[in-house]
Amino acid sequence: MQLSGSSALVTGGASGLGAATARRLAAAGAHVVIVDLQDDRGKELAGELGGTFAKADVTDTDQVQAAVAAAAGAAPLRALVNCAGIGMAGRTINKDGTPHDLGIFERVIRINLIGTFNVIRLAAAAMATTDPVDEFGTRGAIVNTSSVAGIEGQTGQAAYSASKGGVIGITLPVARDLAAIGVRVNTICPGLMDTPLFGAASQPVKDGLGASVLFPKRMGSTDEFASMALELITNDYMNGEVVRLDGGIRFQPK
Repeated sequence: MQLSGSSALVTGGASGLGAATARRLAAAGAHVVIVDLQDDRGKELAGELGGTFAKADVTDTDQVQAAVAAAAGAAPLRALVNCAGIGMAGRTINKDGTPHDLGIFERVIRINLIGTFNVIRLAAAAMATTDPVDEFGTRGAIVNTSSVAGIEGQTGQAAYSASKGGVIGITLPVARDLAAIGVRVNTICPGLMDTPLFGAASQPVKDGLGASVLFPKRMGSTDEFASMALELITNDYMNGEVVRLDGGIRFQPK
């Protein structure tokens, strides 16, 4: 599926994995709608790419619907990449004996999992109204962001791993649901990626993390994630798949 003349929605698109993906999609000819809560960064990047910024909380149906409408109003909506998410650590029972904060657990699940599905369902409804682009009825493609932690979560990652495991879990059933309208669904599981999450970390710290990767012994780049996202969108035979993008790393308990 070609993106020229279409629109693409990228959640969490103002920075990190989302920003790199937005740049890739724009370079492929899409009108990119950046969905984020970071006004300044989002507007700046949208201006750079000739796209649109839509301030939205992915868990807010009205705000997401407005972002989807902005995308569909610019050109047929063909692509969605879900990058919005948060990470908050906490053990089931903390070292001081207190139980995990249930509010934190709920918040991580709400943003990472429920927010992802919220955007999927609303974007897919808009995709369903477009004309197919080929004889097989292709209308669009969706890429979600999970994590290696969704498969092998580490100590203190119960909430994060549950949310990302949930994204893995919905991949195939949603792909089966959306096959009826010609929309493919795939999920990327990044490993250690050099994103703003590690922005305050020193280079020696990053090098230490990279040393745990099988090969190449470094952290992944946001552009490598964006390259994979673009491949999953444009390769018409990729569907219902969960792809690890991690240099062969396998997370240890800590």
